[in-house]
Amino acid sequence: MVDDGRQDGMTEKGAGLWWQSRPFLLLCMLASAIPLLWPAVPPLGDMGDHMASYRILAEAGQAPLARYYAVHWAAVGNLGVEGIVLALHHVFGMGVEPAARLVVMVIPPLTVAGLIALAREAHGRMPASAILAFPLAYGPAFQMGFVNFCLAQGLVFLAMAFWLRLARTRGAAWRIILFALLAPLLWLVHALGWALLVAYVFGMEAGRLVEQGRRWPKAVLRAGVTVTPMALPVLWMIRSGGDQVAGETGRWFLSYKLRWVMTLFQERWMAWDLAAVMGLLFFAYVVIRSRRLSVRPVLGVPAAIGFIVFLALPYLFRGGAYLDMRMLPPAVMLALLSVYGRLAWSERGLAVAATVFFVARLAGTTIAFAQLAQGHDREWRAIAALPPGGTVLVLANVDAESRWGAPRLTHIGGLAVVRAGVFTNGQWTVPGQHLIQPRLAGAGRFDRDPSSLIFPPGGEGGPTDFEDAIRDFDRCTFDAVWTIGFPKGRTRSPDLTPVWAQSNSAVYRVRRGRCLSDAPSVR
Repeated sequence: MVDDGRQDGMTEKGAGLWWQSRPFLLLCMLASAIPLLWPAVPPLGDMGDHMASYRILAEAGQAPLARYYAVHWAAVGNLGVEGIVLALHHVFGMGVEPAARLVVMVIPPLTVAGLIALAREAHGRMPASAILAFPLAYGPAFQMGFVNFCLAQGLVFLAMAFWLRLARTRGAAWRIILFALLAPLLWLVHALGWALLVAYVFGMEAGRLVEQGRRWPKAVLRAGVTVTPMALPVLWMIRSGGDQVAGETGRWFLSYKLRWVMTLFQERWMAWDLAAVMGLLFFAYVVIRSRRLSVRPVLGVPAAIGFIVFLALPYLFRGGAYLDMRMLPPAVMLALLSVYGRLAWSERGLAVAATVFFVARLAGTTIAFAQLAQGHDREWRAIAALPPGGTVLVLANVDAESRWGAPRLTHIGGLAVVRAGVFTNGQWTVPGQHLIQPRLAGAGRFDRDPSSLIFPPGGEGGPTDFEDAIRDFDRCTFDAVWTIGFPKGRTRSPDLTPVWAQSNSAVYRVRRGRCLSDAPSVR
C-alpha cells in the first residue's frame, strides 16, 4: 500500500455520523437534479443556441439545415455534451431536445458525486464543510449555459478522486499511464477542463507529498514530473496549428474579479444570492480563526492554484469569454473540501448549517428555474409564427439582461432551429472551438454570433446596432425578423409586417420585392 497521508483517526471518530452515511450522500446527489426536473428546456443562458447546434450536428448534410450550415468535423476541445447528445440521438433514437435535457440534468449530480468522492478520498471520510460546496454545482458557469465546461468540471473532480485512490492503492506508474490516456478524453470534453485537471492534479500531488513529509521543492518537482504525460493534448494543438483557436484576448480588470466574487451565486434575487456569498465569506473567516478547523494541503494547494489562475486570467482569451469567472467556483469548491474538523463532535453544528444552506439554495434554484422556464415558454410561442425551414434574423436586447434576475432571453432564438428547422444568426463559429460554419449567401455579417446581440450604446459588447441591423440586412436573404426584448413597433420599416407580438418580443415577415440595394430607410 502507498501511504496517502489521510487522517485515519478522524475516520474512526467520524464513524456513524449522519452526514457521512451513504444514504444521505446519495440523497444529496439525486436532490441536486431537482431544479431541472420541471423545465422542458434547461433555462440556462446559452442553452437555446447550444440545442440548435446539436440538431445541426445531428442532421449534418441533411435538409433543411444543410442548406444553411456546413459541418466541418474535427477533434476540438469543446465536444462534451455534443458527443453524448449525438450518441443518444443516433444510437438510442432520442430526439435532440430530450437528449440535451437529460445530459444537462446529469451535470449537477455528477458534480456533487465528484465532490463527495474527492472529499472521501482526501480525508478518509466526508467532512461537513464539503456540503457547503454542493450548491456551486449551479454556479455561474452553469447558469450561463457553459455546459461543456461544467461537464468537464464534474469529471475533473471524479478524476482527482481517482488519482488519490490510485496513490493509495497502486504505484505511481498506474497514475501516470492511466491519466496520460484520460487527459486527451477530458480535453475533447472541454479544453479548459483539461487545463484544470493538469493544474489541480499537480497541486494535489504536491500537497499529498508534503503531507507525507517531503519538502516543498522536492514535492513540487516530483509532482511536475508525474503530471507531464497529461500534457499530451498540447502536441495535438501544436500539430493542428498554433492559431487554430483564434479570437480576442484581454480585458483584465480588477472590477471584473470583484464582480465574479459577488455574483458567485447569482440566480434570481440579489439579496438572497448575496447572502449566500456573505455566508461563505463568514465561513472562511471562521476557518482562519478557529482552532478546531484546519485545511488539508492535498486539497488546499490546488485550491490556491485555482485562485491564482482566477486572478491571473483575463476575461477573454483567444475568443473564449468569461475565462477568469469559470476558474472561481471550482477553486471555492476545493477550498471548502479542504476544511476538516479535528474532533468529530465539532462538526455536527457545521453539518446541520451546511445542509440547511444546501437545501435552501436548492429550493431557491428550483423556484428560479420554474419562473425562468415559464418566461421562456411564453417567448417560444413566437416559433409558430416563423416560416418553417426559412431564414430568421434574430435581434435580442442584451441590455434587458443586465439586471440581476435577468430573463435569459439572448439565446432562446436557437430553439427555432430545433423546432422549426430555420436558419438563425446565433451560432458560434470561433475556429478551433466549434464545428459549424454558416453558408447562407447574402447574409453578410448577419450570419453568426454575435450579430444577434444588440448592445446598448457605449456598452462592452458587440458590433450590432438595432436601427443599423434593420436598415442593413438583405431583404432577399431573410424571411422574417424576430426581435426579443424590444416592444412591438420598435421595428419601423415599411417592408416589415408584424405577424406576432407579446410583451417585449415580436415577429415580422419580410415583404419580398426589396433587396439590400434598395432597402427602405428606417424612420
